[in-house]
Amino acid sequence: MAKAKRPLSPHLQVYRFGAHMAVSIIHRITGSALAFGAILLTWWLVAIATGNEYFNTVQGFASSMIGRIILFGITFALMQHFASGIRHLFMDAGKLYDLKANTSSAKFTFVFSVVMTIVIWAAAYKVMGVL
Repeated sequence: MAKAKRPLSPHLQVYRFGAHMAVSIIHRITGSALAFGAILLTWWLVAIATGNEYFNTVQGFASSMIGRIILFGITFALMQHFASGIRHLFMDAGKLYDLKANTSSAKFTFVFSVVMTIVIWAAAYKVMGVL
């Protein structure tokens, strides 16, 4: 009897790429970005403990344009990972499995993360007296 030639991953032919799939992928990416952010946080804390000269070096990097871009990205990663985690908490409770609700909640995580990142940075600049 001949074996039927079946695709190894039929889901690639059956399902369309959607927001819920993008959130799943981005959740993993932001988790990795947050691990990098934890290393930077540790570097900053070590600089505080080491002394003024080294702390000023680290602060100089953090306040540079590239440092701010990295910190902005980490803030976005934190907000996206947080929103996606809350979404998964609801899914673990048996909610959001309807396709429309699932897609809406996935899109909401993107909107939430962008808005909250901007709010956090605007508040930080306000506190620093820049705004």
